[in-house]
Amino acid sequence: MSTLRDLAEEHTTLRPADIDHLHRIAGDWQLLSDLSFADLLLWVPVDGDGTFLCVAQVRPTTAPTAYLDDQVGRIVGGPEVAHLEVAHRQGRIWREGDPVWYGDVPARHEAIPVRLRTGDGEGGEVVAVVGRDTNLSTARTPSQLELNYLTTADDLAQMIADGTFPPPRHPGETTSAPRVGDGLVRLDANGKVTYASPNAQSAYRRLGFASHLVGEDLAKLHRRLAGDPLEGTDAGNAVLAALRGEAPPRREIDARGATMLTRALPLMPAGVPIGALVLVRDITEVRRRDRALITKDATIREIHHRVKNNLQTVAALLRLQARRVAMPEARVALEESVRRVASIALVHETLSMSSDEAVEFDGIVDRVASAATEVAATEVTVGMRRRGSFGVLPAEIATSLVMVLNELLLNAVEHGFPPADEEVAPAPADAPRPEVVVSVHRHRKQLHVSVTDNGRGLPEQFDAERGGNLGLQIVRALVTGELRGTIELRNGTAGGTEAALVVPLARGTTDRLTGRAGPP
Repeated sequence: MSTLRDLAEEHTTLRPADIDHLHRIAGDWQLLSDLSFADLLLWVPVDGDGTFLCVAQVRPTTAPTAYLDDQVGRIVGGPEVAHLEVAHRQGRIWREGDPVWYGDVPARHEAIPVRLRTGDGEGGEVVAVVGRDTNLSTARTPSQLELNYLTTADDLAQMIADGTFPPPRHPGETTSAPRVGDGLVRLDANGKVTYASPNAQSAYRRLGFASHLVGEDLAKLHRRLAGDPLEGTDAGNAVLAALRGEAPPRREIDARGATMLTRALPLMPAGVPIGALVLVRDITEVRRRDRALITKDATIREIHHRVKNNLQTVAALLRLQARRVAMPEARVALEESVRRVASIALVHETLSMSSDEAVEFDGIVDRVASAATEVAATEVTVGMRRRGSFGVLPAEIATSLVMVLNELLLNAVEHGFPPADEEVAPAPADAPRPEVVVSVHRHRKQLHVSVTDNGRGLPEQFDAERGGNLGLQIVRALVTGELRGTIELRNGTAGGTEAALVVPLARGTTDRLTGRAGPP
């Protein structure tokens, strides 16, 4: 099904500002639906032809729905939308009329005009209509909770008609939590509690307030309950701001080991402040889990930091040992081990600064490529270039892949280009400079990587499966074993050598017997 914006742009002449306002309503109207015990449908007029299009729908969590079928995308006209036409044309809430039937479900119709206020704060034109349809099959004498819910719902409905609801969303607030069922407190114009739902009473009890909330000055109560005086002041000021007609950001109150999230909304139907609505939610367990995750993440980062330090210590010891070895072959082997250990340490260094077990791999590749040109045992100056982006990779892939690329880059620099004393003729003036290019792209949950040089290519009779030095044997073992991918060494189409890798990004997508990447 198309989105609200797609439907509005396709079937109506609404402006972008109008559609943005409808998005804000659809993002916050679960509150009104739950308080009303009713389905809400957002209707927009279709190009002045007397029909209306449903672009959004929400069902209540506090009552049975009036619609078993989804209504979004439905276009209706004629007598069925007479109540919508009145609300849209006259700009008032429509509550007249007899119940209607949807199949076997009796329902009551209401229509609330959606007004977009102008830049100077004055009431603007009506851009849409919210249909409020209540399932009457379970109608009964309402309780005190239901009466307070319905009274508050009527106030919010009038604010939609005035263009003052929903309030602007604050940066970082992506949801409308807490919700009605979490806990509701209604205040009068003086900030005194006139009603508190049972769940709200329980949330305050966990903060240490054992008395009934009705009659309490909520702003002063928040200041008294909060363990942190500054936190209590902020929570109290949020209540006072809502009483003044403002929409403050959500606040948390910590007391006696419990945490409560509060959201204060002004109630000002017809532009007259009559009090405030405060939604509360006990989030003690949520915050406890958050603290446990933070501690776990910090421990993991510390482990990566210590592993990096230990690997650097190992590399330093190997480097010292290499200086004391007289045999050239042994010295070269130790120096290669130093480089391999250092490449692994580079991944752990990045992970020690990351908040999760994933790394931005481009920076690691660039550092490894730069180091390869500096430490390679060759007199030829070779340029390095990366084409494409690796993006973010999980740690289990990054650790093995960095070793593979380190070996391939060193191999390309050291063996891909003949040393100066092997040149039989001077190179032409327009000959390309020696270069190694790392190319990468993602395709169907696979990482395709190639390391290409413009050197002399593979030697004759080279066995791609069994030939090569220790570095290439390590590469094959890592690619087919740890990474569960494939590797192919071949001569490049324009000369030089190309190593082509295919690495699955999702575990379990590779044939364990053949080592070949299977279909994603």
